[in-house]
Amino acid sequence: MLKKVIRSIKQHRQFILFIGLMLVFRSAVADWNHVPSGSMLPTIVQGDRILVNKMAYDLRLPFTHISLMKLADPERGDIITFDSAVADKKLVKRIIGLPGDTLAMRNNRLYLNGEALSYQEAPDNTDEQQVFGTRKQAYSERQEALPSKSHAIRLNDQPSRLANFGPVTVPEGHYLALGDNRDASADSRVIGFVPREEITGKAHRVAFSNDPEHYYLFRPERWLQPL
Repeated sequence: MLKKVIRSIKQHRQFILFIGLMLVFRSAVADWNHVPSGSMLPTIVQGDRILVNKMAYDLRLPFTHISLMKLADPERGDIITFDSAVADKKLVKRIIGLPGDTLAMRNNRLYLNGEALSYQEAPDNTDEQQVFGTRKQAYSERQEALPSKSHAIRLNDQPSRLANFGPVTVPEGHYLALGDNRDASADSRVIGFVPREEITGKAHRVAFSNDPEHYYLFRPERWLQPL
């Protein structure tokens, strides 16, 4: 029996090596992640497969969170993936607060280090409705101006309990991360600050996308769309 196993391994060693290298590559270099929820709408939609740069911040030992070399620090506005110990799953959110920042939110308006962020109506904004359980909720989209970049957010016409928090100060070695769909995201307002060691990569582009509401057909307009 053992001889058969050894012979089979030798016969398929090239295929086994390929699979092993691919797994190492996806673990430590680059990967794509499926996004099943709408917590990052309108930037990321349900059914997107996003490309993640696993070496954006650290060179890690494959299949672990052990950093072999620090390459960079996450920046405000980055969309990150992280393995949340509190939520017990991988999450995708946007970094809003860096270590040492003081943040607060009042009626969905963010205050960063005492200064209110500016908001503008999105160029193509139209009031629409999305379904939450058995009810529909009207929403609109705005451009939120972080000091480093501007990005789109989605706001419900009737703000949720998540629309207010703080002020809080981000501790050393942690980050405050929020979803772009502000009234429908379990982010740092729910799970707390994100530890640096939980961050696994930076999302930078949509690889491809399937529409779960239309038989998972491809959405060609979203292929390779930058985030």
